[in-house]
Amino acid sequence: MAPNLEPGSRHPIPVRHPDFPFDASIPRHWADGNPVASHIFNALNLTFPEGERFFIRAVNDHVGQIEDSALRKQARGFAGQEAVHGRQHERYFDVLRAQGYRIDRFLRHFERFLRIMNRMPRSLRLAMTAGAEHYTATLGHFAISNAETRKFHPTMQALIVWHAVEEVEHKAVAYDVMQAAGIGYGTRIAGYALATFALLTWAAIGCRMLLRQDGIDRTEAAALRKQLEARVDPALIAHTRRQLRAYLRRDFHPNDVDDLDVAYARLDEIRSLAAV
Repeated sequence: MAPNLEPGSRHPIPVRHPDFPFDASIPRHWADGNPVASHIFNALNLTFPEGERFFIRAVNDHVGQIEDSALRKQARGFAGQEAVHGRQHERYFDVLRAQGYRIDRFLRHFERFLRIMNRMPRSLRLAMTAGAEHYTATLGHFAISNAETRKFHPTMQALIVWHAVEEVEHKAVAYDVMQAAGIGYGTRIAGYALATFALLTWAAIGCRMLLRQDGIDRTEAAALRKQLEARVDPALIAHTRRQLRAYLRRDFHPNDVDDLDVAYARLDEIRSLAAV
């Protein structure tokens, strides 16, 4: 049974060590044959390892300001989960390379971007992390709740669901550390704006890069995107948009939506697909 979430909840954040069978059985377009759906995730996947190391540093830089011992324990769990995410997604890079995708130039440019971001004040880096974590938790809820993900290649379905569950599980940690550090609303929103820019920009660049390597032009990509959108429950899309906007409320907290039960149920469902 999942714990009930509320602001200030200090539930356990376990560090899992899954064993995903990344092998030649994974097709280039593993998301039910749709290149756009496959490459949206592939593009995000390329940003995860370095991005999550950025998040770990941003939270760890403020651990000394946390008086709540349970929150410090959660911060350790957060760092452990994010470190494992980075290692697993880097393993998937080798699948993309074996499929013929040229990804290393993109990775170098993204690492350079994060080096620039690391020059920002500590408070803004933590606010950017909290904002990005709201995106990953909201998109995680979307992935867990979207029936279309059950049509994905089993290994990729398991990878996405495992990662999404842990994003839901630790969604409040960076935010609570930010509050413990006394970071105010203005900096929080500035960090959210930076997170929005970074996420959307790099996802778009990466997706376009991979589609070009498949020989798919913008017109064909737009048609594939419309096919994808038509298959998703409109109520789930509306929920996702509401949640992303909710971060702007002054009284917002990530645990306003308690979705651990649905997350854990989906995690149990994919255990037969990979050792999670």
